[in-house]
Amino acid sequence: MPSNTFTADNLMKPFLQLVAEDIQQRFGQDLSEIAIVFNNKRPITYLKKYLSEVYGQAIWSPQFFTIQEFFKQATDKTDASALRQFFYLYEIHNELLQQEGREPESPEEFYPIAELILSDFSQLDYELVAVDQIYTELYDTGKIDLEFQHLTPEQQGYIRQFWQSFSMAGHTCVQQRFLQLWKRLPQLYSRFKVRLAQEKQTNYPTLYRELAEGRATKQQFIAPYKKVLFVGFNALNRVESTLFKRWQDEGKALFYFDTDAYYVEDTMQEAGLFIRRNVSQLVNSLGEAPHVIGQRRDDIHLYAALGRVSQAKLLYQILEKNEQEGKSSAILLADESLLVPLLQSLPAIKVNITTGFPLMQSPLYGLLDLWLTVQEEVSWRKKDKLPYPLIESFLSHPLIKIASEQKNSIQKEVLDKQLFEVGLDVLQISSAVVPDFFAPVAESKALIPTMVAMLEKLQESTSSEGIALQIDYTLLFETRRVLQQLLLGMDQIGPLNIPFQIGLIRKALMPISAAIEGDPLQGVQIMGLLESRSLNFDHVYILGANEGILPKTTNSPTFLPDNLRRAYGLPILANQDALSAYIFYRHFQYSQSIHLFYNSIVDENSSGEESRFIKQLAFESQFNIVHHTQQQPISFPVQESELVIEKTGKIWDNLYNNYLRDKTSHISATGFTTYLQSPLQFFLKHIAGIKEPPSVSQEFEINNLGSIIHEVMEKIFTPYRGMRDFVATKRLEENIPQIETMVVQEIGHQYHTTYETAADLNSLQRIMLQIASAYIRMYLEYDIEQYQSFRIIELENSEDYYLDLPITVQGKTEYIKIYGIIDRIDEVVTQDGEVKTRIVDYKTGADKVAFKKAKNKTDEESAETVFALTEGTNDIHKALIQTLFYTYVFEEKTGLRNLEPHLYVARRMREDGTLFVSKDMGALEGDYLREQKEEFVGFLRKTLEEIFDPTVPFKHKADMHVYPSDPYTLFYRNSVMEGLDYNSED
Repeated sequence: MPSNTFTADNLMKPFLQLVAEDIQQRFGQDLSEIAIVFNNKRPITYLKKYLSEVYGQAIWSPQFFTIQEFFKQATDKTDASALRQFFYLYEIHNELLQQEGREPESPEEFYPIAELILSDFSQLDYELVAVDQIYTELYDTGKIDLEFQHLTPEQQGYIRQFWQSFSMAGHTCVQQRFLQLWKRLPQLYSRFKVRLAQEKQTNYPTLYRELAEGRATKQQFIAPYKKVLFVGFNALNRVESTLFKRWQDEGKALFYFDTDAYYVEDTMQEAGLFIRRNVSQLVNSLGEAPHVIGQRRDDIHLYAALGRVSQAKLLYQILEKNEQEGKSSAILLADESLLVPLLQSLPAIKVNITTGFPLMQSPLYGLLDLWLTVQEEVSWRKKDKLPYPLIESFLSHPLIKIASEQKNSIQKEVLDKQLFEVGLDVLQISSAVVPDFFAPVAESKALIPTMVAMLEKLQESTSSEGIALQIDYTLLFETRRVLQQLLLGMDQIGPLNIPFQIGLIRKALMPISAAIEGDPLQGVQIMGLLESRSLNFDHVYILGANEGILPKTTNSPTFLPDNLRRAYGLPILANQDALSAYIFYRHFQYSQSIHLFYNSIVDENSSGEESRFIKQLAFESQFNIVHHTQQQPISFPVQESELVIEKTGKIWDNLYNNYLRDKTSHISATGFTTYLQSPLQFFLKHIAGIKEPPSVSQEFEINNLGSIIHEVMEKIFTPYRGMRDFVATKRLEENIPQIETMVVQEIGHQYHTTYETAADLNSLQRIMLQIASAYIRMYLEYDIEQYQSFRIIELENSEDYYLDLPITVQGKTEYIKIYGIIDRIDEVVTQDGEVKTRIVDYKTGADKVAFKKAKNKTDEESAETVFALTEGTNDIHKALIQTLFYTYVFEEKTGLRNLEPHLYVARRMREDGTLFVSKDMGALEGDYLREQKEEFVGFLRKTLEEIFDPTVPFKHKADMHVYPSDPYTLFYRNSVMEGLDYNSED
């Protein structure tokens, strides 16, 4: 007679070893008529190992099953795939809608609802709930009392709470739609079951229910077995409880529950919830629950990691110290998304990972998802252009292996033309593994076959090189298999549109993973926490032991609210908590050492707290929780020295020769203001020749906008250039209707293509069209309103305005060539009849006409550090300085005087005007303008002499504003503030 009591010798034995020993005592040598059933496949290998050790000789092996494999013996029907079930449900639902006089729904509309309905139907079947009853339309509490007399008062109360939420006085639109669906569900359920039967198909929930209700095709399938042993079960649904009890009463079944008195006998312990239910009607063949957890005083190591990924980094150190030959170890992932960082952090040890490397975290998924996105654009929306980021993702993907020459050619064309969207004609790819990646599919039914063909090419490419990395190759194989199954299901249904197929494909790809095979009995086993049921290890490492993850705090979506679920005994969040608690606690019965890791950082994805299960153990048990806090050493990096470029050696030779001796280089207004903002940037751009890296920006390009406006304004005024007589500004009204057409054509010119109408533009270009057209219209309308007539003297001349300016360099007079591109020089007659000669600069950014003067108070000579600053900031007033620069060059070259600088800032010109204004001195005109021009020339000469002063190095001015988009920021990061004090001064 077998022993059913635990002794001191077997307290620390693994659960499956105890099962193996009990099997030997009960059944002796012949196990051929014994069936052993588990919740999953993982424990089968371990039980076989223990049986071989216990018997020590060859025996007739028992038959091993998972619970679903075992129940599947009760039917000859084929399995209905998830896709097939959806379409059955979809067709039936539309039939019911038509009977109600409603419009049928499309597959895309119904699919999310169908998933919830099928999930709810499954739970109702597993829990043997009367479908007609739970979906009964009840509003009167009297009806509840009458029809649900068999329920407890508490259960009846839950039902009242549910229906009282639907007021008799009137329903909201959402409530009405819910009630209509609710009323439809009993018929949907019954017709769905009939349809499955007609097709001679089934699903597991249907099979389970038929078995419990005695309607299965092979109701007595259990008869050939002498005994059926159910090992390691915990949370049983009502079907399993019913069948297990029946088979136990018939003498056909034995049960092995892995238990401990610590959580079984204490009714407050949620970990024992299901075991207490089970042992109340099913006998545990291992006898009474042992007292192990409650008597242990061992150390449990708890590690507070500084971040989610840091848990894996901490584990590396622990594994190196702890791993010993002859000891079993397991890394259990409460948070399975930690698998990839874990694999990247493991020391050189043997591992077996049946959790599987997820496809969604692999480069392959990125490529497949990219292809689906492309097909949605080119095959469904019929686009002949694609956003550049999609192209960039393709060109840089490691699995594509495109030739560098072709990659560079495509990138060059895109950059040269600044193509935000790339035409399919540009993407003529011949050298990649998948050259037809961007080709649209001919018809919707070709989508999956085309994808399968692409996977075959990728698989051939991987294997032909001899790399055949296990993970990549397995993922390719598994993905092909899943897609071929999906294709088979679709072929039997009929044509589906491309977006719906893409949605199904993405859903089918999500669970795919590649097992990283090793020895399941040797090395470190890596698995999800749920997979560890029935298994025991000497060393256990649990990652992701955070509150909110262990246990999870969210329920699966459902149409069955919590109060109804409680009333009918359906699974609720508390059940999930109890199962998680049980799986967690059972490792404390056998493992010699346990190490728990959690993320102690609080962020949007982490509570920063260890699981409450750990806190409960610390408070209630005799375990000693040893806390370890990851210490991140606070090390301040050595401050790198500031980048300062001395004007010596080749640098001085280059500067002097190019600008002063040979005059192959010159200084523009833009270069001048660059120096004022940052002498270091001036050196990098204009002396060292370090240019900004080319890029295609999806953001709004202000430079392109400015170029377009300047070009269109030039075209508008060019016909008036050189006329002796003044032209009435009213003539400009003739140009206003043509503005949009001119802007469209100029946008095409800027992007090296031809556009005729706004319809040819992409979305970003259309925004640019609207802004540019509005700004140009404002400029013209301003001129019409403010002036009677005008005469154009000069327009956008980039050739004639070079000037040799004398400066003093090392005590000698040298000549530096400066130049400016003049936007517009004109003479205008104001509404008062005054004639003015103006220099006009167009601005599209946030420039202002207001300025202030700045002096450095620490300088005893009170020399101006900057000629002018923008009002309200410490930034140089680039627009004023550049305009005065242009004015000086023009006046010196032409001999004309009294040019009045005007700034056309579209955003504020109606409110602020176009004349520069000093807060203290007023508008920059008349005598004040003449004074400031003289002062500016001195400032210009002094600054240019500083550029060529060998004693003044090129260094960044740390107090100047640096824009986030500035590509030279890396060079400024160690700049030192000089302590300049800027104050407003007249």
